[in-house]
This record gives sequence, C-alpha cells and structure tokens, in this order.
Amino acid sequence: MREIVEEMEKELLENIKNSISETVKEKKIGIAFSGGVDSTLISKICSDMNYDITLLTIGFPESHDILFAKQVNEYLNYSHHILEIDSNTFPGISSKIRQTINTENLSWNENCIAFHYVSQLAKSLELDTVVTANGIDELFCGYNAYREAFSEGESKIHEVMIYKLDNELKMMKAVNLISSKFGVKILQPLLSPKFIDYAKTIPLSEKIHDSEDLYRKHIIRKLARNIDVPEISCTKRKKALQYGSKIHKALLKTR
Repeated sequence: MREIVEEMEKELLENIKNSISETVKEKKIGIAFSGGVDSTLISKICSDMNYDITLLTIGFPESHDILFAKQVNEYLNYSHHILEIDSNTFPGISSKIRQTINTENLSWNENCIAFHYVSQLAKSLELDTVVTANGIDELFCGYNAYREAFSEGESKIHEVMIYKLDNELKMMKAVNLISSKFGVKILQPLLSPKFIDYAKTIPLSEKIHDSEDLYRKHIIRKLARNIDVPEISCTKRKKALQYGSKIHKALLKTR
C-alpha cells in the first residue's frame, strides 16, 4: 500500500511539473505567496525547475498573510517582496474594480482586488508573469464545502468539485482582466484541462478522510513534505486569500 501511495505522489509531482512547463513559458516569474502549503509547494517546485522566482505577498499591515509569508520564507530564503495595502486609497480602488468586473459576487471582488495589488507589485518589479496555485483547493478538497458534502457520498463531492472548478475558471478570467491593466498575466498551471483530468483520477481517500477532516489535501501535504517544503506550511490549515490579507474585512466596511 505504501508503495502505491509513493508512486501516486511521484506521479503527482511529474504532472505538476509538466503543467508548469506547458503553461509558464517565461523563466523570470512572480509567485502569489501566502506561505500556505499550496503557494509554498508551487514556489518550491518552480525553484527546483530553475525558474527565476520572486515571491509576491500583499495584505494590510500586520495581516496574517504578510506575517506568515515572512516566517515561511525564513526557511526558503527566496527573493520576497511585500506590498502593504493603503487603507486610504482602498475604497476607491475596490469600487473601480467592482465596476470593471461588473458583479456583486463578494468572492470575485475580493480576489480581483487582491490580484490588483499583486499585479501592481509585479509591475513595480518589472515582472509580467505571475503564477498561482489556484486549482489545488478545488481539485484536492481544500474547502470546507467538501467536508459538508462528505456525508452525502462521492457523487456529491464530485458535484461540489465541478461547481468549484467552473467558478474558479470564470473568476480567474475576471482576475486577468484586472491584471491586464498592469500588463501582467496571472497563470494557473493547475487549472489546465490536462491537469484537471489527471487530478480527478486521484482517489478521494488521498484528498479527504471524513466530514471532520480539518486539513484535507493530504496527498498535497505529503508531497510538500517529500520535497522539503517547511513543516509550518505543510501543516497549515486553509485561510483564504481575502481573509489572510484582511481584504474581506476592509471590503465589508465600504459596502
């Protein structure tokens, strides 16, 4: 059984590398980085593949993501740049983004705002390509919605997965509309059709154990350990970008 799992992890790593190679043609790239297992895993793999990487972290001063990203990068020692959001200009920027993407969907607005700042930071560093780990939460049961679906069986989990993937793919188009204002492309190698098809073949037991599973994404965490991602990232529970950066809290105040 252990040999089967090890083979699965090896296959997962190869598929991630292949998807990065096929999607990310620039060698000098930024990586949207919170210090969590997903963004740290993709950073480590890209570095191991000899990409010239710069970690990009955004958030309000003293936000969780900024503090945690700094802590994780003490182990990694990669080039790391941080943009602190100015609370005075935030309402105007968030309002303009809402008008641009033309939706009241709170999550879409929060993510587009976050990537506005990521793109601004990337442009200031003369980077025109930013890679993200989007797709891992959708494909490896990262969201609490998968815990809630677990008791209803595998078909319900797959139903949630299809919905989450569809939403993410559409949202990232809106994100790229915002990033294009800075001349920056936001790439998601783990949302490529080929990787999605592959990831769906991985047994659910390698992603989520039961409805009480607070960590999930188990094969991702095991792979991260195997390639020397810092343990504090491997055991980090999910905190969505909009919460870790404090964008969610700030945006609610403007509404």
